[in-house]
Amino acid sequence: MRFFLPLILLSSVCAASEPVVLGYYPSWKRVKMDGVDFSKYTHMNIAFSIPNRDGTFSFEDDWALPQILDQIRSGGAKVLMSVGGWTGSNLLSDILKDASARKNLLSSMTDYVKDNKLDGIDIDWEYPGRQGNTCNIVDAQNDAPNFLSFLKDLRENFDATFGNRKKLITLAVRVQPFDKQENPMDDVSEFAKYVDYANIMAYDINGPWNSVTGPNAPLNYENNKGTPLSFVSAIDAWTNAKWPANQLVAGLAFYGRSTSAQQDMRKEITNQYQPQKHEVPLGDSEDAPWYDACAGSTSASGTWQWKNLRSQGVLTNQNTAAEPWVRTWDKVTQTPWLFNPETKIFLSYDDPESIKIKSDYAASRGLAGVMIWSSNMDYNGELVNAARSFDRESGGSANNGTLESNSESHITSTSDTPINSSKESSAHSTQLSSSAASTLSSASATLTANSSISTNAPTASDSSNSSDETQKPSKPSDGTLTPGSACSEHATYQCVDSNGKKRSILGVC
Repeated sequence: MRFFLPLILLSSVCAASEPVVLGYYPSWKRVKMDGVDFSKYTHMNIAFSIPNRDGTFSFEDDWALPQILDQIRSGGAKVLMSVGGWTGSNLLSDILKDASARKNLLSSMTDYVKDNKLDGIDIDWEYPGRQGNTCNIVDAQNDAPNFLSFLKDLRENFDATFGNRKKLITLAVRVQPFDKQENPMDDVSEFAKYVDYANIMAYDINGPWNSVTGPNAPLNYENNKGTPLSFVSAIDAWTNAKWPANQLVAGLAFYGRSTSAQQDMRKEITNQYQPQKHEVPLGDSEDAPWYDACAGSTSASGTWQWKNLRSQGVLTNQNTAAEPWVRTWDKVTQTPWLFNPETKIFLSYDDPESIKIKSDYAASRGLAGVMIWSSNMDYNGELVNAARSFDRESGGSANNGTLESNSESHITSTSDTPINSSKESSAHSTQLSSSAASTLSSASATLTANSSISTNAPTASDSSNSSDETQKPSKPSDGTLTPGSACSEHATYQCVDSNGKKRSILGVC
């Protein structure tokens, strides 16, 4: 019996009957969730419960949890509670170093799953060993080892309480592996032994913290332009660090990010990397200025949800911009972007075509599925239907991580304004580099994460680790999930005081 038990345990993780389609349910947007078809999702993570200094945690919408659970379960999805988030990660480092607080967090998670009959816990620590929000406590040397030890004990608690592998443990992770001694780890296989899925937050790659405009969630990045990170490089980074592909879930953004360009971008309409201001423009109708107590600044998020791009007159259909917006499809990042010549607002986003390209690529690499931030941002199921494609054959045709768009027109606009085109950028293969979360206390462009919104913007110290050398991405697998084979974030918009106590929730997303 001892020889067959590991095989049985691993089978429960690896042998997936259908691709994972995991959505986040932002509880502060509960009134916006009525239009979500939960039958399109296999898992739903409720965001967020916030850890307290003593290791307990609290979910502000506990009073509404029974209704939320009924809503999600009506579609048959598994339900997890997500703990942490951008502003909810500030105390995790200290909690895991304090024996009493650590014990409380273990028991709080186990009891909460038991009391509410949940399917598991999602931990969105932003980030172990690396600065996320400016209030976060970081121990560059010990965060990752402490996290590993905690996950091992949490798995033991879950298995002892509920039975072997009966409850899920998932993680929201950034585009590079956990940091130790200020560098991403090159072997994270031990973590995967206790975790079911790691959900890569492959968005917020570029934003107002950069000096130039750029793609929010590129499939590939363009060498020497913008932040050298992408959907493909994130998958490479985690699999190269020995995280099993069939325990990875690739993150998709159902929103776009707007910034303020300094010039008329139509003069180089095929170049989405042009000088920008750090001031963040107001985004869609659900955006609003919010105060970040950690950074001590107030800013709009600049985000545009897909549903509001479709409903507020920015797009007349899935791939046509309304006047005066001009739409361009970028062949390297495989994403669309918009420019408004009247306001000089640049807007990078994902549409059904770019979402399908990413989903199919993830499938071709043998990943478990896709993660969505966030499920309330869709329009008539357009993006989730694309995300559910997960076509291993289509994704497998990628050339160095680049899939060609089906778009016939590179530039589309309903405006009669002449456009001066420049030479198109050529595709480059993926390379890996280090990144860090950017803190924008000196500028008003304060960022919130796993929207989740996680930020992957690099600091000056990371630029020295960037390489200009072209590297080929890892060879795509055939995607086979063999039973018994080795298996081994978000903008929360919450104010948290120095003691980690939640003070308010702000009405933006």
